[in-house]
Amino acid sequence: MKKLFFVVAFFSFSLSFAQELALARIDGKFGYISKSGDWVIKPQFLNAKSFSGDYAQAMADDKLWGYINRSGEWVIKPTLNKTKAFQCDIAIVNDGISWYYIDKTGNKILSDVVTDKVYDFYEDLAVVRTEEKVGFINKKGETVIPKEYTKAFDFHNGYSRVQKNEKWGLIDKSGNEYIKIEYEEIGNVYNGIIVAKKDGLWGLIKNKEFKPVDGAIKIWDFTLNGDVTYAKKGELVGFINANGAWVIEPKYDKVRGFRKGLAPFYENKLWGYINEKGEEVIKPKYKDAEVFSEDGLAPVKTKKEWGFINTEGELVIEEKYGITAGNFGMFFGVKTEKGFIDGLVRVKYKKQWGFLNTKGEVLNNKWFQNLELFK
Repeated sequence: MKKLFFVVAFFSFSLSFAQELALARIDGKFGYISKSGDWVIKPQFLNAKSFSGDYAQAMADDKLWGYINRSGEWVIKPTLNKTKAFQCDIAIVNDGISWYYIDKTGNKILSDVVTDKVYDFYEDLAVVRTEEKVGFINKKGETVIPKEYTKAFDFHNGYSRVQKNEKWGLIDKSGNEYIKIEYEEIGNVYNGIIVAKKDGLWGLIKNKEFKPVDGAIKIWDFTLNGDVTYAKKGELVGFINANGAWVIEPKYDKVRGFRKGLAPFYENKLWGYINEKGEEVIKPKYKDAEVFSEDGLAPVKTKKEWGFINTEGELVIEEKYGITAGNFGMFFGVKTEKGFIDGLVRVKYKKQWGFLNTKGEVLNNKWFQNLELFK
């Protein structure tokens, strides 16, 4: 019994580890590397995408797409013109004639679904649209939420933002109104808090009750790990808490999110960092600066290229790298692309891509033509 438990535990650990592969290209061919920097799937594909769950999209030499597993084996043969990533064990593909759904064996499914466009599944539901009306189906193709909305977003943490008669609200997966459809704008649910705009006023919905935030003309979403978010009053930005109180008065041109107790702020055309009391900790001296990662490092630049500082403001990795563009800092408390993730950061140097560790060492001393994040 102990031996069986060890085997199961080892298999679970191996599977978990195997889920972390990064797409890389060298000599014009794509493959996948592990966090040691070694090739797990050798470069052999004309094109490929990052893994989504167990499968990744890959292109064969004849320029047709299929899907591979984490061992690099074809699980769905490359016979398709276009493909999208698997979501909820269902993918959208194109055979040169039309888009349709397939399951993980490559079989065509949900052929009877009536929709003007085929949408991805999220949280086991997918949008369907006909004649400008939107609803949702489940993975059996059954209509679970009728087409009665003019707009709808994918489900997020159990709720979807929907629009009817130019007003927004939230519904649950049964189609019940969680938040009444009466807002000009509405955000997602984070720890029971929702950012919304009603009758021209920005505020927070808590326990289904809307409360305006004094003077706010824009509020950004909270996140799963965030106790505060930033908001705009007049032309300046500050921070509010979950009760809608200003905890750092709006006095900055721009700010980004808190992480490791520090947030970037923009003043007189330079970036610095404040603490959660609004005290200046790292003086404004950077041309650009980003949110700290959980590893305690933040990307900064004083000229053209990026380096990394610690929470004391000390430059620990010199400014000589390019970093990925993206929406880093727009929403905080989530994994993002520009900073360190689990001890590694993707950087560009002399037109090639690689990973650095927190000491500034290049992972396995290898550089690539293209490189994606670990998935």
